Amino acid sequence: MRDQVSVTGIILKAEPVGESDRRVVILTRERGKIAAFARGARKQGSRLLASTNPFCFGHFLLYEGRSAFGVAQADISNYFEGFREDFEASCYGIYFLEVMDYYTRENNDEEEMLKLLYQSLRALLHKGIPNLLVRYIFEIKALVLNGEYPGLPAKEDPYLKSTVYAVSYIVDSTIEKLYTFTVTEQVLAELSQVADYYRNRFMDRKMKSLEILNEIPC
Repeated sequence: MRDQVSVTGIILKAEPVGESDRRVVILTRERGKIAAFARGARKQGSRLLASTNPFCFGHFLLYEGRSAFGVAQADISNYFEGFREDFEASCYGIYFLEVMDYYTRENNDEEEMLKLLYQSLRALLHKGIPNLLVRYIFEIKALVLNGEYPGLPAKEDPYLKSTVYAVSYIVDSTIEKLYTFTVTEQVLAELSQVADYYRNRFMDRKMKSLEILNEIPC
């Protein structure tokens, strides 16, 4: 009998393989980022058809093959179905998945990154928080968790006090309390400058989803 591994995580991406299989990348609490094959997942009637799509969060039972994991079972607790009805939010969500695929690694402790992704996706579907604010909070906190955030970048004019406070809150807050505030348009603009500066400095990959986001009117 092949060894089985139980993990909790979110599917970051899924791609077709062969006639009916899927290769999925899962960000897990237990083993960091994992790639696995779901045999027959694209067949109509497959029990893995709906549960091996991006955004699916839940428990996955994997078996270890000779060179890769296989998906034996999936128990999904959140499909994030709201993204089907909100194109803009879904674009932001896809961007978040792509960022996490860039940052995370196999066999790393990625529990905090997983929590950040989950709470950020939930925040996108919360109508009381602007998507742009969710994005900048997500980008800055991801830098913090990855150990790359050195503080506010220098600029000629001083930052608004509210911006300094907002960034300090993002850096120091627990993930569960991240999305509990809103800001003025002026502060949002400065958060954009901070997030853009460090994204351009530390991320050396062009995000396809970001190109689509930048075409969406604010």
